[in-house]
Amino acid sequence: MTGTTLQPTVLVVGSLNVDLQLRMDRHPRTGETVMAGDLVRRFGGKGANQAIAAAVAGAGAGMVGAVGDDAAGREYQHRLGSFGVDVAGIRAVDGATTGTAVICVDADHDNMIMVSPGANHRLTTDDVSAALRDIGPDDVVVLQLEVPLPVVEHTIRTATDRGARVVANLAPYADVEAELLARCDPVVVNETEHAGLQRAGIHCPSLLVTLGTSGSRWGPVAVPALAVEAVDSTGAGDAYVGTLAAALAAGADRGEAMRTASAAAADCVAREGAQPDPPR
Repeated sequence: MTGTTLQPTVLVVGSLNVDLQLRMDRHPRTGETVMAGDLVRRFGGKGANQAIAAAVAGAGAGMVGAVGDDAAGREYQHRLGSFGVDVAGIRAVDGATTGTAVICVDADHDNMIMVSPGANHRLTTDDVSAALRDIGPDDVVVLQLEVPLPVVEHTIRTATDRGARVVANLAPYADVEAELLARCDPVVVNETEHAGLQRAGIHCPSLLVTLGTSGSRWGPVAVPALAVEAVDSTGAGDAYVGTLAAALAAGADRGEAMRTASAAAADCVAREGAQPDPPR
């Protein structure tokens, strides 16, 4: 960690990955080889995607995470800074590689994602404690599950104890203590992750379910999805979550925040890659 104290409106604790994307007519079956198009290198990781989405939506955004002490890690920190994201909470880990994701997209724009976490799994509770030292009721803390679960649970406890609002995106799904999820406002899940909560018998007082082309629902509030010509669904959920957090930090109510987030998700689906191009 650097000596800088993070004081953003939206602070994202999560993953940073380099994405290697392949396009193919269809996904392979078990044991099958299929031919793909050119390999495309992009930037992703749910945490970084959400931090950039929050910054693009106008929030003061900061990122807490870990990258390798390698060229990719240095390049990624520079990229985040170009969007205005505070990178003081990103630690370069000696001997580790920056996380990498392999993304396969078929002709129907559906994706399959395989992640090698690398430095993301070296993020520690000490990293989080240092970054959250000065947060308070005016801050929104966002997290996902691509970093170690003890770090996620420590983040929820620390942030809510300090009065911050926590937006918890349970992706990829894992069981988190029900008492901790009850502190989050909201817990954001897609339909698959919602099914995981139901199997675990966990009730979240504030639960937002994204439903793809059917929109999203947060308690009694339902918002339709915007109709767009889909190009690539990668990162659409992250665009939704990061933009939602920015809107909530700005004081939006549920409906307004969800509509703003849905527009950001639609914009993401209509272009290639999980992140927009950095500003020039």
